[in-house]
Amino acid sequence: MPELLSELTTLRLGGPARAYVRCESAVETAREVARCDAAGEPVLLVGGGSNLVVADAGFDGTVVHLRGERIEIEGTTLTAEAGAVWDEVVAASVAAGLGGLECLSGIPGSAGATPVQNVGAYGVEVASWLDAVELYHRATGETAWVAPETLGLGYRTSRLKQHDAAAGPADVVLRVRFALSDGVSAPVRYGELARALGAEAGGTVEPARARAEVLALRRSKGMVLDPADHDTWSVGSFFTNPVVSDDAAVARVEEAAGESTPRYPAPAGIKLSAGWLIERAGFHRGFAGGRTGVSLSTKHTLALTNRGTGTTAELLALAAEVRDGVFARFGVELHPEPVLVGAELPSLRR
Repeated sequence: MPELLSELTTLRLGGPARAYVRCESAVETAREVARCDAAGEPVLLVGGGSNLVVADAGFDGTVVHLRGERIEIEGTTLTAEAGAVWDEVVAASVAAGLGGLECLSGIPGSAGATPVQNVGAYGVEVASWLDAVELYHRATGETAWVAPETLGLGYRTSRLKQHDAAAGPADVVLRVRFALSDGVSAPVRYGELARALGAEAGGTVEPARARAEVLALRRSKGMVLDPADHDTWSVGSFFTNPVVSDDAAVARVEEAAGESTPRYPAPAGIKLSAGWLIERAGFHRGFAGGRTGVSLSTKHTLALTNRGTGTTAELLALAAEVRDGVFARFGVELHPEPVLVGAELPSLRR
């Protein structure tokens, strides 16, 4: 049993849990969650730990560690257990000549977390290729495959993510299934990636070629896990890209910045770049605000990192300083992307 949750998270932060159980299959996961629920025991589901910020005090309950890693491919359909390492899922799809997931290469964590967060990168989201999710419904004890349309998938969110902090999720992801393309990548829509590939925007390439370029880009930003590189001791992007209501809101940001801002269409308005806002608010790569244990990544301002001696309290104080600075400069509030366990950001200073 790990003594601390820091041993299970990519931030390498978090105190002890009261109990720990390792599950090697979907069946074991459902059984152990049911056992805890029957006993009134709080449950924290952990896969790759890449999207968790756990309090220094730890978790007063049982950690259910998803370690089932089976990946099956039949034709253009790929099915993975929730505990499968996500990048190994992507690698398996590419090795089989299947396209769709290659732009999600190098993202840490487990397959089961991808629909919860509707994981996305380089112009592709899990929602684009998700075929079905097998869920264990805790209230009824039933297991069933459900269609993506029932999950409320949106920008870095789903109904699976929206749950009571004390009770945990109502549904537990056991397996995920993807319907992929045969031999070609997802359309290359992200400008940086298209330039690296020498491809036209919206065009396709061989999945293996796209995967290689995505991994190279992510490594350059400290976004591929490396135990020797403290810039990767993070949860990836700490803040989601904010969505503002209209052109007038964008104009106010640009007036405050004195320059044009990157902007992208979004269902509820216009999406701005959180990293761009952070930098224009005066926060540079490696910024620590006088702290020694944590800092912004030296490669990418959107990642908050543990430099080896950090605490969760320090990390959240840094996050709050960055968020408040962006709000003071632009009137735009940044929101954290990871799940906070037993911890919360200090209130926004308005």
